[in-house]
Amino acid sequence: MLEIIRIHNELLGTYGDRGNADVLKFRAGLRGIKAKVTDISYIDALPKEGDIYLLGGAEDAAQMLSLTALKKGMTLNKAADKGAVLLAICAGFQIVGSSYVTRDEQVAGLGLLDVSTNPGDKRLVGDIAIESEFFDVPLTGFENHSGVTTLGTDVMPFGTVLSGNGNGINGVDGAISGNVFGTYLHGPILARNPEFADLLLERAMGIQIPHVTDEIADHYAKWRRTVIK
Repeated sequence: MLEIIRIHNELLGTYGDRGNADVLKFRAGLRGIKAKVTDISYIDALPKEGDIYLLGGAEDAAQMLSLTALKKGMTLNKAADKGAVLLAICAGFQIVGSSYVTRDEQVAGLGLLDVSTNPGDKRLVGDIAIESEFFDVPLTGFENHSGVTTLGTDVMPFGTVLSGNGNGINGVDGAISGNVFGTYLHGPILARNPEFADLLLERAMGIQIPHVTDEIADHYAKWRRTVIK
């Protein structure tokens, strides 16, 4: 049974990122892979043996509550160190970074990605498209943040921005290290880009999974190939 851990949705569910867990379960089911979604509140202990962990977007106060809870026991760090897959969106991306700056202070993150985030001059809102070396089709999403995220030497960008802002610097979005993925793309990202869901499933299982026919997803991927430049 593949276990998908949806972390602190009551805090990190502002932009609909909870849907990423549902897409993973659905895409696994298309291939006959049994999967379950486990919702973990910020007052609960985080399971140690999850296969895929998911963090979503939030406002500043909720982001701080989630980070404080995740620092207790550092279970997410330990799971990532053992090879678990982690997808962190927007506020979640900042949480797993080295640090981020609020209006009042600099906050130490979980340190799973070598990135630092500072407040930008304006809020970055709107549609975004990126090109990533992992896929043969652009990924699309929606961004809503004011952070400017700088990558350190121990990570690579998730993708190059085709339109929109992403990290707000150097024309890139997100960061990757091992099985830890961070990005500013909402959507939710896996509903808009199911091939990314398939990549996460492959990383979690350690095998190449077969292609499946999903009429709606396949049609949208074809559209992205032809329309987005």
